[in-house]
Amino acid sequence: MSERPARWTTATVYPDMWMDPDDDPRDNEGPAPDGELATLREAITNYRLTLRLKCDGLDAEQLARRSVPPSTMSLLGLVRHLAEVERDWDNWLTDGEPRPKIYGPRDADFDGAVADPAVVDAAFAVLEREQAVLDATLARHREDLGARPGREKAAVREVMVHMIDEYARHCGHADLLRECVDGRVGQ
Repeated sequence: MSERPARWTTATVYPDMWMDPDDDPRDNEGPAPDGELATLREAITNYRLTLRLKCDGLDAEQLARRSVPPSTMSLLGLVRHLAEVERDWDNWLTDGEPRPKIYGPRDADFDGAVADPAVVDAAFAVLEREQAVLDATLARHREDLGARPGREKAAVREVMVHMIDEYARHCGHADLLRECVDGRVGQ
């Protein structure tokens, strides 16, 4: 990438933010959630929304662009990777045979992130499906976050904290990738 895009944001109130607080779909205003489950759920929901926001408004070529060489990461690759991760977490919490990888062997989630609108649409649909499956599994254990269901015997709260950690890390990657794609910056 030889040309750097100019930095920009849609925020007018706080110029270092992604958007103005009144336009932000994440629930960052008002009272904090009550209790451990509500706190974990809100963090997961907000990070999932953050990933969507970082991809918003880009076309298939921009989403698939590997904008931080030599990394193979792209925003589309992150979407596909997080669908794989959502499935993995669900596999941790369920009995029986684990569901297979969605995109194939190691790095196929990034390698297959090509600039095709059909691939983009499918990636977001798969991510939403895998999020819904995992959310349904987590809902079955909402009364006891210390429960250790499934083959891995990981505590439900451990999986939820790991989800937050993984999304936080990849949303940081998404910040850098997006800034390199079109210059958009912010929280």
